[in-house]
Amino acid sequence: MTTKKNEREFLPVNIAVLTVSDTRTKEDDKSGDTLADRIAGAGHVLADRDIVRDDLNAITAKLKQWINDPDVDVVLATGGTGVTGRDVTPEAFHAVYEKEIPGFGELFRMLSFEKIGTSTIQSRATAGVAGGTYLFALPGSPSACRDAWDDILVHQLDYRFKPCNFVELMPRLMEK
Repeated sequence: MTTKKNEREFLPVNIAVLTVSDTRTKEDDKSGDTLADRIAGAGHVLADRDIVRDDLNAITAKLKQWINDPDVDVVLATGGTGVTGRDVTPEAFHAVYEKEIPGFGELFRMLSFEKIGTSTIQSRATAGVAGGTYLFALPGSPSACRDAWDDILVHQLDYRFKPCNFVELMPRLMEK
């Protein structure tokens, strides 16, 4: 592939998808399917995919497994970001973060407000970094997954996106 001066070549990213749910199965996981389809459509690699129950320890264990896996660059989780008693995904993510990326949740809710109004306040979407791995927790609906991917992640996980993106920072995530 030939690129013009100042253009970059696409760099595929290895992305794992985690669905957090007490009721979803691989057969009816529409949100996980939405993310997997978009990952492949953008040219990235679906590194792994799993479903865990709404349980702080189960979510944290899966996150730690993928953080320690050199073949996973990014984790996208869907589900468990609401405010009910069973919604513990943000707490699990915060338990493993080395650095939070607060702008992700803020931007997601701003964009979501344009589509669902004040209902967006019920989302505790969050993002951060741990062990050189990007971690994103999204709401459990397919439309929220589409919004997060189409409006934010497709750009920030594309090395060609300017003026800056998460991919160009990957080699520096482990700096001390």
